[in-house]
Amino acid sequence: MRKGIKWVSNTFYDPVYNEDELSFFQDKEVEKIHQFQKSHESYTETPLHSLKNLAGYLNISEILVKDESYRFGLNAFKVMGGIYAVAKYLANQLGENIENLSFKELQSPRVKEKLGEVTFISATDGNHGRGVAWAARELGHKSIIYMPKGSSLIRLNAIRNEGAEADITELNYDDAVRMCANLAIKNGWVMVQDTAWEGYDEIPLWIMQGYASMAKEVVDQMGSAGGEPPTHIFLQAGVGSFAAGIAAYMVQHYRDNPPVIIVVEPEKADCYYRSFANKEGKREVVGGEMDTIMAGLACGEPNTRAFRVLGQYAKAAFSCNDNISALGMRLYGNPLKDDPRVISGESGAVTLGLVYYLRKLEADQSVNDEILLDSNSRILLISTEGDTDPDHYKKVVWEGRCPI
Repeated sequence: MRKGIKWVSNTFYDPVYNEDELSFFQDKEVEKIHQFQKSHESYTETPLHSLKNLAGYLNISEILVKDESYRFGLNAFKVMGGIYAVAKYLANQLGENIENLSFKELQSPRVKEKLGEVTFISATDGNHGRGVAWAARELGHKSIIYMPKGSSLIRLNAIRNEGAEADITELNYDDAVRMCANLAIKNGWVMVQDTAWEGYDEIPLWIMQGYASMAKEVVDQMGSAGGEPPTHIFLQAGVGSFAAGIAAYMVQHYRDNPPVIIVVEPEKADCYYRSFANKEGKREVVGGEMDTIMAGLACGEPNTRAFRVLGQYAKAAFSCNDNISALGMRLYGNPLKDDPRVISGESGAVTLGLVYYLRKLEADQSVNDEILLDSNSRILLISTEGDTDPDHYKKVVWEGRCPI
């Protein structure tokens, strides 16, 4: 059997609550953000499913999955960051507090008259750019989106359908980000990127806070169902903004007994895996082409703030072959008994593929022991996207591409 994973424990793991970093993700802060997101008429809470039969098959107490394919009709979670970041920027330009504004108010002629037309620019593998384009259009502004080499034409057209000027470049993701940053400075455009670097930290923080609303939804849904808190959360990482936003909220919310956070990446873009392996605690960067089916995770440079969060609160990082993602897609799409069916794309399904691999296919069971994964574990997963590339989804789920 072909080896599907590499993994490393995080030497600097320390689940002790850190007020400085987690203050942005406290319940009261995320509640305000969530209230703004909910002010859009298309807002709906995405479902939280229990895969009870699969959990039993894997000898795990519980597997919960939040299905983000229903988010704002955009088939992915990314808009949760884009909608808040774009709105927060406009509110700041107005000199008003976003807590006192609704989405409808930001669409008003008063706002347009005062601010004129703003152009937002971003680099994306697909879902983030579509979310930014959607938010900009909904609020009456322009967007320009650039994608890395090898991006899907279907995803490109989906972004254009949201009103953006969009093209695929000959650059990898991180170089496309740098190009967009330079264009923003040159043309007076607003960069809305979900990664941070020195001198660019505020908007990425807003995006991470927007993502944290999904964790709040999960907590509320579990509370309504009378469920127990998760013991483990497996989180996909590209630049790490999504993973850090969810982890930060969950760690502060369950500060007395925080869940085990596991970071999951494609092996061709495993910057967190390499960073955690660095005994000096430095960020490691992956360069060159990142040829993976997990397009949304094909990022080689960790977000600086996300790295600080995950560097403290993630217990381990797993670098996964594409066949782990493909396995997860097939598991979601072919449920056991009356478990719900979830349409999960390449970047959305890798965490479930990993859980299955660890419980059924990994010969070295000490890996499970190291991350405290056993029959009492209650696992939370987030399927971050649906079939955002339907043709490729069929190749994997129907035709068996990337077999174990």
